[in-house]
Amino acid sequence: MTTTHTATITVELPTAFDPRWSRLPGIQVEDRHLTIDPAEYFFRFESSTWLVADWDLVRSRLLDVDETTESAVEQLALDFIKNHGDSTSDAARVLATAYEVYAYLFRDEHLAGLGLPQVTADHLRMLREAATLMALNKVELDGHISNVGPCWFFPAATSVVFDLDDEMGGTLDEVYHGGWFNEHRRIESIKAHAALGGRLVHGCQSVPDQTGGVVAPYGASMANFRADLAAFKAGWIEQVYAHRVNAAE
Repeated sequence: MTTTHTATITVELPTAFDPRWSRLPGIQVEDRHLTIDPAEYFFRFESSTWLVADWDLVRSRLLDVDETTESAVEQLALDFIKNHGDSTSDAARVLATAYEVYAYLFRDEHLAGLGLPQVTADHLRMLREAATLMALNKVELDGHISNVGPCWFFPAATSVVFDLDDEMGGTLDEVYHGGWFNEHRRIESIKAHAALGGRLVHGCQSVPDQTGGVVAPYGASMANFRADLAAFKAGWIEQVYAHRVNAAE
C-alpha cells in the first residue's frame, strides 16, 4: 500500500448503497452515507486530486450534441473537458459526479437491448454502485496508475459484496465494458465520462480477466498504463477475493 493522503472521505449519495460494501476494508455504508478510509481501502493512493465537470452541464450541453464529419465524439468530449473541467481535491464531489454518470449509463431502459436476459435491474444497481466507487481510481498522463482500489478488479469486488458467482460476475463485467462493442453505448459513455475528466479505458480483452477499467485523461500513455497494471494485478486480486464471506470454504 502506498498512500500520501489519508483524510477520511465521506459522501451522501441520492440513493442507499448496499450495506455489504462494508465487507471490503476501509469502507462503511449506512444507507445513503459512505465513509472511506483511504489508508485501509486503497492498495495505492498517491493522488488526491481529480478532474471533473459539472454533470448538469454535461447533460445540457454535451449529451445531445451529435458528432459530425469534422468533429468526432471524442473531440467533442475533449473540447468540453478543456472548457469546463475543474481540478478538485474533494473526493465526495468525484463520487457524487460519478453516481450521476453511472445512473445515466446503467439506467434500466438499457435492459431490453443488452441481449442478456439474466441481467436484471438489480444487477444494473450493482454496476452503478461499483462504478461510482471506481471513479476514485486514477491514471496520470504518463500512464502511471496513481490510485487503485478494490473495485478496479470488478468481478472480484462484486463477488465479495454481492455474493455473485464467477459466471455472473463476469457477465456484469461484460455489461460494464460493453460500450466497446455497441457503438450507441460507446458514444453515450464517451460523452458521459467527460464529467469525470476523461474516457473509460480497460486493460482487459472481451472476456473479463480482472484487468479492470479507469477513467483516464485524454493523452495518457496506454503503453505505460498496461505495464503498470500487469505488475500489480495478481497479488491485489487475491487480496480482494480473501474477503469473500465463504473464502475459507
